[in-house]
Amino acid sequence: MFDFLMNDEQKALQEETRDFTRSVDRQYILDLDAEKIQYPKEILQEAGRRNLLGLRFPEKYGGRGLGWTDEIIALEEVATLGIPPSCLYSLVSIVGECINEYGTEEQREEYLRPTLAGKKFCSEALTEPRGGSDFFGATTTARKDGDHYILHGQKRFIVGAEGSDYFMVYAKTDPDAADPRNSLSCFLVDRDDDVEVKHVYGLMGARGGGTGRVLFRDTRVPAKNLVGEENGAGRIFYRMMVPERMTSAAGAVGGARASLEVATRYSTRRMAFGQKIKEFQAVSFKIAESITELDAARGLVYSTARALDSGIPAGRARRMVSESKKFATEMSWHVINHCMQVMGGIGYTNVYPIERALRDCRLIMIWTGTNEVMNLIIQHEFYKEMADGKAAGRDTEFDAPEAFNEEEKIFE
Repeated sequence: MFDFLMNDEQKALQEETRDFTRSVDRQYILDLDAEKIQYPKEILQEAGRRNLLGLRFPEKYGGRGLGWTDEIIALEEVATLGIPPSCLYSLVSIVGECINEYGTEEQREEYLRPTLAGKKFCSEALTEPRGGSDFFGATTTARKDGDHYILHGQKRFIVGAEGSDYFMVYAKTDPDAADPRNSLSCFLVDRDDDVEVKHVYGLMGARGGGTGRVLFRDTRVPAKNLVGEENGAGRIFYRMMVPERMTSAAGAVGGARASLEVATRYSTRRMAFGQKIKEFQAVSFKIAESITELDAARGLVYSTARALDSGIPAGRARRMVSESKKFATEMSWHVINHCMQVMGGIGYTNVYPIERALRDCRLIMIWTGTNEVMNLIIQHEFYKEMADGKAAGRDTEFDAPEAFNEEEKIFE
């Protein structure tokens, strides 16, 4: 966030989070990318010890009772550690949202409290082999059997699966529902012998986040672990898209900022043709374009955070959150590419972290809903606003010389 817009408490939170990120050893970050570490639980444990997890949740469960704006400030800083740590940090916010908003008091005590303390680790099990964006086409099933549900199916590309103690799982409880949106239920599933996790190798980037495939083979889940109502997961899903996409947007801003700082410093030191390369417009203009895009994305993301804190209508929230996720993630990809171009061949090597940042940031335009899905939501919600007559200010349609020439206004 722009520091001149922060209050003193937010500035203190930013510095507190920066102190946390500075405490992470560089070798730990390198080992994550090399997959010598498959799940960075130590980072989450330290964040929990510092009371930096789940900042938006009530103090009674270990949060700080803060708002979206505050959480985005912290997330932007955590993202300088890279995509895997920031994503796992975000999962506390994502899964925690489900438990805090829709869970029972028993579920909050058993799952939310230890998660915020960094003592339990979680994942969201949503994507399936047959698709990710087609959420309501899920094939994992949950059949009621007395005081348990029997889960059968599999999820893949589940970030954090490798180290998770429990999973937030969407499963189909009414395969015959006339409306697919009323066919799914949400469960908190403990990791046990009936839950198999297979590590996913060969990722282009975002390595070390414990991404895996999760298989449920007639896994017995206590009925008390149902979150919300049976067949009511559609409502939960739509709510969960806010933390999923806002955390992605904040991570994109932090990651792009970190890379831009590296490339800018490089351009003030690297000499060519007898002068620092920042003196060449081909270089300095890329820096100018990058900082402009970064500031624009930051402005949108933080405006959205403040809008969420103010309680804007659901439709407007969906549009702004989708805009933030789409614009910030595409900005990150564009800016980090500029950074590599500024640095030239050395930026393509592992002498600098730009090549890793480029590999990592490609994923964030895909997960939590592809940016093409974001476009669908953005246009849908804006057309609804226009149809509802919510356009503000002067209607300029008739500010044209031939505005009342009805013979020319043919629509069919």
